[in-house]
Amino acid sequence: MIYFDEQTGIFHLQGRKTSYLIQKNQQNHLFHLFWGSRLAKRFPDYLLKEIKRASYLADTDHIKEYKLERLPQEYPAFGNSDLRKPAYQLTYQNGTSISDFRYESHEILAEKPSLAGLPSLRESVECQTLVIHLIDDYQKVKMRLFYTLYEETDVITRHTELENFGEDRITIDQLNSACIELPTNDLELLHLSGRWAHEVGIQRTPLSQLNYRIESLRGGSSHEHNPFIALVEKGTNENSGNVYSMNLIYSGNFEATADVDQQEAVRLQIGVNSTTFGWSLEPQTTFVTPEAVLVFSDHGLQEMTHKYHELYQNHLLSPQFATEERPIVVNSWEASYFDLQEEALLALAQTAKDLGVEMFVLDDGWFGQRNDTSSSLGDWFVNPEKFPNGLSSFIERIKDIGLDFGIWLEPEMISEDSDLYREHPNWCVEVPGRLKSYSRGQWVLDLANFDVQEYLIETLTELFNDYTFDYVKWDWNRSITEAGSPALSALQQKEFYHRYILGLYRVVGTLTERFPTILFENCAGGGGRNDPGMLYYMPQSWASDDTDAIERLSIQEGTSLIYPPITMGCHVSQVPNHQIGRITSLKTRGIVAMQGNFGYEMDLAELSADEKAEIKEQTARFKEIRQTVQLGEMYRLTTPERENAKAWQFIDEKQVVVSYVQIQARPNLASKRLRLVELEQEALYELPDGEKRYGDELMAFGLAINIVREDFFSQQWVLKKVEE
Repeated sequence: MIYFDEQTGIFHLQGRKTSYLIQKNQQNHLFHLFWGSRLAKRFPDYLLKEIKRASYLADTDHIKEYKLERLPQEYPAFGNSDLRKPAYQLTYQNGTSISDFRYESHEILAEKPSLAGLPSLRESVECQTLVIHLIDDYQKVKMRLFYTLYEETDVITRHTELENFGEDRITIDQLNSACIELPTNDLELLHLSGRWAHEVGIQRTPLSQLNYRIESLRGGSSHEHNPFIALVEKGTNENSGNVYSMNLIYSGNFEATADVDQQEAVRLQIGVNSTTFGWSLEPQTTFVTPEAVLVFSDHGLQEMTHKYHELYQNHLLSPQFATEERPIVVNSWEASYFDLQEEALLALAQTAKDLGVEMFVLDDGWFGQRNDTSSSLGDWFVNPEKFPNGLSSFIERIKDIGLDFGIWLEPEMISEDSDLYREHPNWCVEVPGRLKSYSRGQWVLDLANFDVQEYLIETLTELFNDYTFDYVKWDWNRSITEAGSPALSALQQKEFYHRYILGLYRVVGTLTERFPTILFENCAGGGGRNDPGMLYYMPQSWASDDTDAIERLSIQEGTSLIYPPITMGCHVSQVPNHQIGRITSLKTRGIVAMQGNFGYEMDLAELSADEKAEIKEQTARFKEIRQTVQLGEMYRLTTPERENAKAWQFIDEKQVVVSYVQIQARPNLASKRLRLVELEQEALYELPDGEKRYGDELMAFGLAINIVREDFFSQQWVLKKVEE
């Protein structure tokens, strides 16, 4: 529930296990009092009074010892008597950047407002929203701070709206979605960082008096950093410790910062990246920031994970697919690359069906004159040389085999060698007079241009109407360089990056509404745009282009920290692995890929009889555990080999699925056991060998790991809950 106490000016957002407290004072400034474990319905107004104020800081409002810089502000301005990092910065017609927003009023809504043009969490019956109205009357601008409480899920979302009700244009230089302040720097910064083919590695750094910044400048949320940031108590692990985290529902350039000031207080913020952002707010218009998701846990990383998983599965993903088990797919890419031959593809599909696969996905090379990366992006018509009987005939033959059909697209890109470029050369992202950089032989279509949006919507609507697609893999394979739009005025050029994302959301939002039965998979050279913004429209993401099983251990671990398993694409690929050349067993590749949406990236028709038999066993196994993996609760387990091994557990009311992978074998070690978590203590579980163990024993003693005599060893157990 959300409470307000008139006497103290305190707002108390009280979730199932969390409390968030804000106070407005007599001067109508807003202060952040607390975010942490649930408190009783009280209003502790002594907190601000007991903060000591250093004498060398500026007094505010000419009030002696009233010093904003020493107080924990809820949404701090730039350049007033608090000279720490602001949450927003505006430039006015007179060239100045000083704002002074004060509390005007508030309202508590029994609903969650939608965000114009932006994805956000879907409304729920458990929602309440606090809207705090602020005003800078001198500059004629209003600000609204939104706080939606998902009481049962124990999560708060935040966003900001800025309304210009004056007669002069205002430039928004920075406008963050959320800011919180913690009184101590005895914390560690946790974030998810990496690079192409090695995304979302879990990074931890002790805080000191520095400014920490995680960001993307690449046009998408990026392989380099995920739009997620957390502060954790030192010593925090999976099961204990306080965690303060933010995740931005946005797919473009973002910034997440942690700033430790001279008094050791920490400001944690997230929002659109101010380096590449500027917005001209015309009179009588409003700007809306993306939504930030705030999750607190006082029981370590695992509780944080479960809150994100529950929230995103129930309130972010499309209801059409949120609880629908995903099909086992075979993708043609590593089997054929651009060399698409219809009979070979049909042979692959028939073999896949025989081995238990449920969907065939036709990857790159099927359109225009596409034989390599140098041509045809934008020409979304079927190549008649590769499919002489037409794509409809090919799809019909795939469906006659008994498989669903999926297709690969990269709609946001354009090739110089394409009919589309020859007709519309001004539809590229470019700065006039500057050389456009190639990447993968392609340029980016200007989605800030309304005409380009309309072209994509109309072209893809026609394509999806003409062919029976069950699945679409939507790719985005290069970052944005030389960012500019011929469709925007000089004044609007710094709006380009945000306008591009708004255009993207309009396109994918329209298409997913028109074709609600198509399962869309988000891809951006792997995990280059794996974020909640894309998951709102496309309920699963290809986690990484690196399909090596050992590399995938850390990639899938980092992804699992915030994103549900049902959103994560994980496939078995050929060996030697096409990215790094490593050879791992088919068993290990299968166990690692059974952590999300399972499938294959290989030519199944070329495998040996023994390999085909093993794959048939894998698909049968995954069908038995699929519901538990994709819809059950996921736990990262502590392994006896520490960094040399990874283990994870899925559990629902029927069974427990446990997987263990050890990277390197080590000689002459004592027998190892893997302890399970969160089982029913008195429940009886049957092991694969028929032995039975009680839940408390499995949590206390664990499962015996086989003797490891090979690198890249793996073992999997499926435990059935049985009656005594």
